[in-house]
This record gives sequence, structure tokens and C-alpha cells, in this order.
Amino acid sequence: MNLVLDLLFPKKCVGCRQEGSFFCQDCISNITQTDLVCPKCEKLAVGGQTHPICRRKFGLDGLWSLGIYQNPLREAIKQLKYQRVKELSESLSDILIEYWARYQPFVFDQMKKDGGEGWVLIPVPLHWFRQNDRGFNQSSLFGQSLSKKLGLDYCEALKRIRFTKPQVGLLGKDRHQNIRSAFEIDASLRAPKGRGNLVNVLLIDDVWTTGSTLRECCYVLKRAGAKRVWAITLAH
Repeated sequence: MNLVLDLLFPKKCVGCRQEGSFFCQDCISNITQTDLVCPKCEKLAVGGQTHPICRRKFGLDGLWSLGIYQNPLREAIKQLKYQRVKELSESLSDILIEYWARYQPFVFDQMKKDGGEGWVLIPVPLHWFRQNDRGFNQSSLFGQSLSKKLGLDYCEALKRIRFTKPQVGLLGKDRHQNIRSAFEIDASLRAPKGRGNLVNVLLIDDVWTTGSTLRECCYVLKRAGAKRVWAITLAH
């Protein structure tokens, strides 16, 4: 069936439209990695770690993004979210893992030291109404693919309990107010595989803009017992 679909609707590179795959090697090389910044003050930070002076009890421990929100990465995210090209989640997770294997970012080093134990991937959830309308949560698709390839637990431990306006177009303060108290821990999925409280979390989302959504999710996770929370996004 997949062979027939590929013949009828061949994959095209999101960047140059060349047939064969969603990302050709030239366009993968055109994904520009932004300078890593502290998720609190957004100034340059080694490895994307939160600066010691910026650390907060319920704040993010670091931020890592695959690249800048520009083409071809921007087009890939748009096709995944709005054109429902779900297969792009697999290609994007492959690109991220290839980058991590090659450059060994700080968060990857931390995971390796722990042998992956105690780490779990958690996606930023959509409200049920928006997810039903779209048919899926792009962060969940990406997170599930990434968890399988990294050999880490995956858990949809967060749920969005309040319908919010789209963050696009809102200013920083408005974004914070819009997303405040919009999440809680899903009691039925509090921890993977019957463990106690969550320990270390890779919090997955598609784009970091002002960070309001990811910071709010981190606050809820740390209040529930998470020790470390790193934000992992496709674009910044």
C-alpha cells in the first residue's frame, strides 16, 4: 500500500520540491542552528542551560532547538500542523537524532550519563477541541517518534484544561496571561510504567517563540515532582 501511495503521491522535499523524500541532503544542511540561549533571559548560554542566576525552583533547566524558524524547517512544521503531513514527524525526529549523535549537545550528555534512566518525553498538549479539529497533536507525533528512536519512555502526562486563544499574534505579556493555569497533570498518566513521580523530562513542542507555553508546562511538571525539565523544540 505504501509503495502504491508513493507512486501516486511521491514525497517531495519541503525545501526544494525535489522528489524522493521530505528532506533532501542539501535542504537538511540548510537548517540553520540558532545560538543556544537561556530559557529564562534568552541570552547566550553554554549548551542552552539556564544561567545559575536565572534558575527558579519551578523553572526550565534548559532549552534546545533544532534550528531557526525559517525555511525549510518552517515549511516542514507548517505542513505537519496545517496540511496534516504526519509522516514529517518521522523525518524531523531522524534529523534531530542525527544532529545529536554528531554534535553531542549538553542535554544529550546528561541523558547518556544517566543511561536514559529516569528520563521521559512529554509533549505539550492541545486542548481536546483543537486536537479533535486537527485530528492529532503534532508535538505528540514528534515525541512518540523521538522516544522510540532514543529508547526513552513517552508519557502524555499533561492535559490542557482550558481552551486558549492561539498564541500567534499575541505579545509576550498577553501570551503569559493567555496560557496561565491552562495545564494540569493527568492523574491517570502521572508517571510512566508505574513509577513514582516524574524525574527528568524532555518537554516537546514544535516552536519556541516567547516560551510562555513551555514555561507554564514546566511549572506544572515541577510542582508534580519533576526534578529536571528541558524544553526541546524543532524551531526557535
